[in-house]
Amino acid sequence: MMDSRITTITLDRVIPAVFETSEVAASEVWLRHIKLCRPESYLVEAASGMGKSSLCSFIYGARNDYHGTIRLDGRDIRSFTPGELAALRRSHLAIVPQELRLFGSLTAIENVMVKNRLTDRYDETTIRRMFDRLGIASRTDSPVSRMSLGQQQRVAVIRALCQPFDFILLDEPVSHLDADSNAAVAALIGETAHANDASVVITSIGNRLALDTDKTIRL
Repeated sequence: MMDSRITTITLDRVIPAVFETSEVAASEVWLRHIKLCRPESYLVEAASGMGKSSLCSFIYGARNDYHGTIRLDGRDIRSFTPGELAALRRSHLAIVPQELRLFGSLTAIENVMVKNRLTDRYDETTIRRMFDRLGIASRTDSPVSRMSLGQQQRVAVIRALCQPFDFILLDEPVSHLDADSNAAVAALIGETAHANDASVVITSIGNRLALDTDKTIRL
């Protein structure tokens, strides 16, 4: 499977293990049969505490504390070996987690290059152009620990784009950005996803990414 592109992600009666059935009665995701199909894009709207970050982690294979089944092109993600999961995250699934997971002691460019060295996706000049497009060129060589949350979000977006992907999972990626920065991030993500013939899956509880999506799903 790792040699071919992922076309569908299917959730079959998935629910976080800590949830009760009554908590998700109105959800269009939990305890449902839902299929995400490339290259369609999706907005997952959710109230706080409804499990949007959990959903991204489940699909990414980072957590398995759920009931039900998640399949990538028909294969249960729980059956993937550690090596297969690593290959999946290197070439098929990209993510911007809400907690960002940046290395505070490294500079912004170093955080991105750690990822880019694994994928050999872009040269450094191209990556620095991304920083410029997102309005943080002056912070490229600054330690991440000295950057604002909005600046860190833009670094995390650039890092996530430094790989081939079939689906990119974006967990509240612009929650700390103003309208202009949001638009710049949306344009870069949209262009990159289009070039990859890939799907975008966005979660939001408020300030959503300014990117048109094909479907909206209520979590």
